[in-house]
Amino acid sequence: MSFLLGLTGSIGMGKSTTAKLFADEGCAIWDADAAVHRLYSAGGAAVEPLGAEFPDALRQGAIDRNALKQIIAADPTALKRIEAIVHPLVAHRRSELIEAAHADAVIVEDIPLLVESQMAPMFPLVVIVHADPDLRVNRLIEYRGFTEEDARARIAAQASEEQRRAVADVWLDNSGSAGELVEKARALWHDRIQPFAHNLQARRCAPTQPLLVAADPDWPAQARRIVARLNTACGHHASRIDHIGSTAVPGMDAKDVIDVQVTVASLDDADGLAESLLAAGYVSTAVTADVGKSEARSTQAEFDQTGDDALWGKRLYCSADPGRPTHVHVRVAGWPGQQFALLFVDWLRANADARSDYLALKRRVADAGPADGGAYAEAKEPWFLDAYRRAWAWADTTGWRPGE
Repeated sequence: MSFLLGLTGSIGMGKSTTAKLFADEGCAIWDADAAVHRLYSAGGAAVEPLGAEFPDALRQGAIDRNALKQIIAADPTALKRIEAIVHPLVAHRRSELIEAAHADAVIVEDIPLLVESQMAPMFPLVVIVHADPDLRVNRLIEYRGFTEEDARARIAAQASEEQRRAVADVWLDNSGSAGELVEKARALWHDRIQPFAHNLQARRCAPTQPLLVAADPDWPAQARRIVARLNTACGHHASRIDHIGSTAVPGMDAKDVIDVQVTVASLDDADGLAESLLAAGYVSTAVTADVGKSEARSTQAEFDQTGDDALWGKRLYCSADPGRPTHVHVRVAGWPGQQFALLFVDWLRANADARSDYLALKRRVADAGPADGGAYAEAKEPWFLDAYRRAWAWADTTGWRPGE
């Protein structure tokens, strides 16, 4: 299975330079903008249908992109009509590249409008190249002949920094020298991208350690990206997808592992998601032999009071990404483990005493010294047995039901 990486960045940020650096490391590059240029050029597959729909854009057997921009500005319906013609052609060319690639290839998809087109959840990893706006303006003026007014207008028309940060698994800053970008890109390739791809090929979880760390205010944003990716991967098979576990409780110290629960209608549905989840970067712990499996099982124990999959209706997956440890719990709607995973978070959020008790337990276990995942779970088991009863008592008293 080829590993697909989404790469983007606004104009003047250095996205194309970064793509070339990755290509030097041996990956294949899919340049979406270049693909569109080829489709618009003489003999391109988009020329005939676009020329028939928009005759004013046809110039000497090719499509004039500037003419298309003028048509779009004058006709609010034109863009959707253009996209209806061009997008399937681009998708077909992309599919051809992926099918022709070697099974263990890394394919970097250089997509200028990845954020604007909401394509980020399609990729196991999204890299955003960024540079300060004033620096980008200077680059556009110096290297591409823009006026300052035109440069700022182009930048303003593209996705904002906030929108880009929301989908970025990796924020690659290119505000320094060319040499600094080379070092950052190579480090990213060797430390994260290549290991991620190798882990997926080996069906191996990225190793994690049960180390307690201070609450990270960025955990919710990271979880939102994961949930969006899983929504795309699971489609209609999932009735809901939730951020669960300690990292979903504001201010709670935890292991730096994001836990997400995918709710499905049956175990058959859960098993049917294996290939889709693998393509999204998540490996079934039923097949992995990596040390990450033990740690993943320890997280599962926080929500399941037995190891009986048939009783608790679950399948467990873990991320192959060494840069973002994640456990994906696929559970059947209405079964005990699925219900308690949702209840546990709401109970902790609503009860300061319960949060304090749980945090004290975490710290006692951490102070006892390093342990593998199984020992970590075993040390917490007595507290969880009592917490299970307390949480359901709270649910009965408050009328709790799983929320949205």
